[in-house]
Amino acid sequence: MTKKAALTLLSILLCLQTFAQYYDEGTRLKKLGEYQDSLARLGKKIVNDENDMERKNANYQFIKTLVQALKINNSFLFPFDSVKSISIINSPDNRFRILSWHVINLDGSYRFYGTVQINTGGPLKMYPLEDYSPLLQNPEDSVTDSHKWYGAQYYKIVPVYGPRPYYVLVGWKGNTVKSTKKVIDVISFNNGVPQFGMPIFNGNGKTRDRVIFEYSRQVSMLLRYIPEQNLIVFDHLSAPDGRSKDKPETFGPDLSYDGYKLKDGRWTYVEDLDMRNIADGGSTGTDTEYVDPKKQAAKDRALLPVKH
Repeated sequence: MTKKAALTLLSILLCLQTFAQYYDEGTRLKKLGEYQDSLARLGKKIVNDENDMERKNANYQFIKTLVQALKINNSFLFPFDSVKSISIINSPDNRFRILSWHVINLDGSYRFYGTVQINTGGPLKMYPLEDYSPLLQNPEDSVTDSHKWYGAQYYKIVPVYGPRPYYVLVGWKGNTVKSTKKVIDVISFNNGVPQFGMPIFNGNGKTRDRVIFEYSRQVSMLLRYIPEQNLIVFDHLSAPDGRSKDKPETFGPDLSYDGYKLKDGRWTYVEDLDMRNIADGGSTGTDTEYVDPKKQAAKDRALLPVKH
């Protein structure tokens, strides 16, 4: 074979390889798009269907479909941004992302589902999260693994770098027909395996592994991270009267604000923050950001064609 013929053959092979790469990438994205459409449809059913069993069946199918989608090579880069029923949030360093969502039960309580997907640059590596909330006796004093997860739907990940790096998770937890919960949790990695909770929240005479807020379902609570000040700020919750001081389902904001300030890798409780000195932070952190099943159902039904 002449040198010219060899170069021509090499050029053809390179072109064919490039074409195959584009074809494979196109096929991959098409398949992920198809899974995304299925997940969006099932997600609406999870939120909107008034039948308890139908919601749970849809969730079962949702989990199976999500796993199939995530098994596609390098699925970490696919945003699934049309699946509105779940929260998908990446760590700022893009090391991992957490996909989390909830299913409302017949009695108005919630069960949470999720997974931690590791950014491998290729094959799937994930840790399914099993909601263990009802069985955790002292959740603020419990360090757990993915099998005993204190379920929540996360909306913020805050990295804290140091000798033992970790990430603060800020999430909405729902609760019952009477009260709502929010949580400040922690995820760290021990030999690559996720662990939840860490004794780093100091205040009110004790150290907590995570911080849990409970308040009336009729009100909203601000819980927001302010990066400029390394500060987590939140509404101070109080009872409406002395008789309700042991009934968190009656609590609500009292127009004062407290927070946790980061110092030397730990978070210290601070009282009576002046919100006039707090930067906006780009997010309200109130309950209006999250899926309310009844409100979402009303929005979706309004989009349906009218039957005559």
